[in-house]
Amino acid sequence: MGNFSLYLLAGLYILAGTMHFIYPKVYISITPKWVPSPAVINVLVGITEITLGILVLVPETQVLAAWGIIALLIAVFPANWYHHQKARRRGKMVAATLIRLPLQLALIWWAWLYT
Repeated sequence: MGNFSLYLLAGLYILAGTMHFIYPKVYISITPKWVPSPAVINVLVGITEITLGILVLVPETQVLAAWGIIALLIAVFPANWYHHQKARRRGKMVAATLIRLPLQLALIWWAWLYT
């Protein structure tokens, strides 16, 4: 894969992680009720995304970071499913939250390219 794809992948996760700190209420609100300490989890996920976004740029840590991104995407899938279910009940953002679910498979594939 080319450098553009790699920089885009890294930038996506650095931006996504940063959003956890800029808009924490959004992320906390989509955290499933069974997750303990949603505010703490939000911070941890934000830090993890930023860290993985940086580490995927470093040749020595790229493979580990790519696997970390894949693991993170799998770990946050329940929150995205919960967000979709919540959107369906409210009748708002249903299509956007539905599209996000298979998009995670594409993101997993993209990270897989760097393993």
